[in-house]
Amino acid sequence: MGKGDIRTRRGKIFRGTYGTTRLKKKKKKKQAAAAAKTGKVEGQ
Repeated sequence: MGKGDIRTRRGKIFRGTYGTTRLKKKKKKKQAAAAAKTGKVEGQ
């Protein structure tokens, strides 16, 4: 279990891949910025 093992977290980091043991962080959508551009406010 180490850098050469694809199934471990360290192996995923070493190879630069993602999977079950190393999940990608989801990007947050910028709703406030998008609403400011269009001039619309939520709830109206």
